[in-house]
Amino acid sequence: MSRTITRRMANVKPSAVREILKVTADPSFISFAAGNPSGDLFPVEALREYSLDVLANPASLQYSVTEGYQELRDLVSERYGRGYNLKKPGDDTIIVSGGQQGIDLAARCLLEEGDAVICENPSFIGALNCFRMYNAELVGIPCDEYGMLLDELEVALEANPRVKLIYTIPTFQNPGGTTLPLERRRKMLELALKYDIMILEDSPYFELSFDGTFPPAIKSLDDSGHVIFVGSFSKIIAPGIRVGFVIAPDWLTSKMTVAKQGADVHTNGVYMRVAAEFLKNYDVDAHILRCRTLYKEKCGLMLAEMEKKIDKRVRWTKPGGGLFIWCELPADKPSAGLCETLKQQKVAIVPGVAFDTDPDNLANCGFRLNFSVPSNEQIISGIGLLAEGISEYLDK
Repeated sequence: MSRTITRRMANVKPSAVREILKVTADPSFISFAAGNPSGDLFPVEALREYSLDVLANPASLQYSVTEGYQELRDLVSERYGRGYNLKKPGDDTIIVSGGQQGIDLAARCLLEEGDAVICENPSFIGALNCFRMYNAELVGIPCDEYGMLLDELEVALEANPRVKLIYTIPTFQNPGGTTLPLERRRKMLELALKYDIMILEDSPYFELSFDGTFPPAIKSLDDSGHVIFVGSFSKIIAPGIRVGFVIAPDWLTSKMTVAKQGADVHTNGVYMRVAAEFLKNYDVDAHILRCRTLYKEKCGLMLAEMEKKIDKRVRWTKPGGGLFIWCELPADKPSAGLCETLKQQKVAIVPGVAFDTDPDNLANCGFRLNFSVPSNEQIISGIGLLAEGISEYLDK
């Protein structure tokens, strides 16, 4: 029997982050490679209580409508749609199986084979692999310490008539930790209107601001129906519940709903109801404040240790929220080699090629650090080992 993998999947590589996590299952490793929130912040007791209440109702175990449990849709529309001005006339809210599914459904509905997607470079590997699965051309736009360079974006839009989508994580970006300033958000929206293309705004981190402030979402600035907002409860409740949401024009959400029917019928019915109970009955803002406080402490500790210990030839971002710090080695030192050096010291980082729009760019000199998962003690000792590994690698 002949077995052939489809062309759309043949060249898609597994997530480097997931592969690294297999290595770091060894408890002797110090991992800065995770993309997870801190397990110390999971509201376990509340989720246990809400789960028992939900399971007492047999309706929670039945099939649900594809758009999502109506009460949760209403609560999301209230908190995010009205609370953050994300829902405009003609928009609808649907519940999806994590933010990743929101990205996938948007791509499935908007991209023909050979269309182009503009992304920050570096960008989230889950989104990049999703677009690759639809045989889209990825056009990477360089970033500075504030995010995507808008002059470069305009050049790319002018040069690529098949661009259908701008994909961006404008607030506490993964992997960069950067936040796009308001004037650049307005300019991005202006360009989307000028070239009549959609913006896919992926924003799972925006509430994790260390000081509670962040620029308005691009979606909140848009009255033309050119922005799709994808949000998630993975970072403020728990990723294991796999509940996210999309707020977008109803002409698109209606087709995303049809696409979702072919994918998973509906998001987990129990956890949609649990998420609804969480939004109704838990002090969500107090919980988010606890998240912000812990992540601010951990990020501050990591940055302080890096400042003290890491070779000054390395540059890094200083995020105002989220989960990540992005580092850059000198231009002639690809970070993949550093990862191999660090394995000997049982420290894990994610090399920049994992987040590159060109998956074969082995010359990529960036790497991502996560501060939410390791303990304070691991941050202190791990940054020390990282610094030693960097010095050894740069001086080879």
